[in-house]
Amino acid sequence: MTAQNQNDHQETVFAIVVGEHSGDTLGAGLITSLRQSHPNAKFVGIGGPKMQALGFESLFAMDELSVMGLVEVLGRIRRLLHVRKTLIDFFTINKPDVFIGIDAPDFNIGLELKLKSQGIKTVHYVSPSVWAWREKRIFKIAKATDMVLALLPFEKAFYDKHKVPCTFVGHPLADDIPMHSDKSLARDKLGLAQNKKILALMPGSRGGELERLLGDFFESAKQLQAQDSELIFVAPMISEQRAEQFKTLKTELAPDLPVTVILDKTQEVMAASDCLLTASGTVTLEAALIKRPMVICYKFSPVTFFLGRWLVKLKWFSLPNLLANKSLVPELLQKDVCPDNIVPLIKERLYQDQSQLNDSYNNIHQQLKCDASKQAAKAVLDVLSSKL
Repeated sequence: MTAQNQNDHQETVFAIVVGEHSGDTLGAGLITSLRQSHPNAKFVGIGGPKMQALGFESLFAMDELSVMGLVEVLGRIRRLLHVRKTLIDFFTINKPDVFIGIDAPDFNIGLELKLKSQGIKTVHYVSPSVWAWREKRIFKIAKATDMVLALLPFEKAFYDKHKVPCTFVGHPLADDIPMHSDKSLARDKLGLAQNKKILALMPGSRGGELERLLGDFFESAKQLQAQDSELIFVAPMISEQRAEQFKTLKTELAPDLPVTVILDKTQEVMAASDCLLTASGTVTLEAALIKRPMVICYKFSPVTFFLGRWLVKLKWFSLPNLLANKSLVPELLQKDVCPDNIVPLIKERLYQDQSQLNDSYNNIHQQLKCDASKQAAKAVLDVLSSKL
């Protein structure tokens, strides 16, 4: 019986676990591509709203895994261990044909290791930053996974060097975001003024990020407003919960600062803006693909930063700079995140020509535009059929 005939007679089960919104987007793209060859497949594990809208069965809320930082994880360790044990027990009884862990490496790689030891094929989608810190994790990854799917080209080179199976699939964001993002059209859609400068305040998608960054973001915005009273501030929020947190903090820290909060339209807000003041993360890659100047900030909890600074060996921490292999956009980390540093960097990017920056952004876009969801689905199916 051929593999296709087998698929006609039995349901293929794909287990997927994601830990945050960017993973939910990747998972939704992967499910859509896998359904093209396996229309009757079952998808189960942990997923977000985009995956669930495609029929995904989520055993836990995705937010259970949305924790970042060594100290923050320790505070949730008992719950995280419970979730992982429950998943191991579930997939041991209800064996999937393949397990795909999407990002969330500290959670997923341990889960993959357990499942692979029971004969379940495993894929890890989105390489952990082993090229940046804790390099020896690559040996655990090799034991835990049959294939790593890398979004960035320099990641595959690292895995090849260590002889660990890896497929570069490109980045779905580069497929989804057009090469040119129309600022005027975006402003029309959002009802924003066409003839004024717009600065987007983007303090991240996690509660802890808002707590640590918004004080400096608001103070910087107040100073910028004092110098340009017509400057418009917008804040895209990924959920109602984050929007409420943002509004509460603004009431406490900057009650008189006019900020338009826009829910669930992050890319449109970026396209409408002249510059972004943003937390680090996947959103900085979105910003580069949308071709907007930015200032990137990040603050860890003090203990996490103290421990991490001895382990990280990166010249830059943001994706645009790592992909360009040069200082393309300014980065501020920890105590350097302050209005004295932020304000002049924002002014320079709000009011000066950025055409040279756009050339570099275009190069990044072309490099990553590979039909990633289709490539990822093909790699998963190769693992499923053992064509490695």
